Amino acid sequence: MSEHLTSGNPTITPGAFLTLHYRLCGAQGDIINTFADKPATLSLGSGELSPALEQRLIGLTEGTRTTFEVPAGEAFGERNPDMQQWVSKDLLKEFGDPDELYNVGDVVQFPAPNGQGSFAGAVQQVGDDAVLFDFNHPLAGQAVTFEVQVIGVL
Repeated sequence: MSEHLTSGNPTITPGAFLTLHYRLCGAQGDIINTFADKPATLSLGSGELSPALEQRLIGLTEGTRTTFEVPAGEAFGERNPDMQQWVSKDLLKEFGDPDELYNVGDVVQFPAPNGQGSFAGAVQQVGDDAVLFDFNHPLAGQAVTFEVQVIGVL
């Protein structure tokens, strides 16, 4: 493991394991903000952050606090209209709470088709027999503010 000791603090390199606070903010405000809670731990290259965000972390040293302005579409790609899909209420009852009421703006977690983890969809429209979900990342196609405080680098 190569470490740059320019400041005496460990430097973030590809594949590094990090403890950090971070905030992702778009036009509608914060999407994720860990500053008021416990910090996040993640491994670069594992897909927990988008590649565009990871690239901005590389080279930062432990103890750094900084903010990046990421251009529209770069952090989470452009909005994809194919990612908006109607899901039947029958299917929603099968996978979730049968008494659940869906309202525009709600974010619902769905099990991934391969059984590994989940993905989220935001309710766009509620019909009689189905609900329109947007499975795009909430910040897709938007400029993003990425604030980070690096607590630890392993």
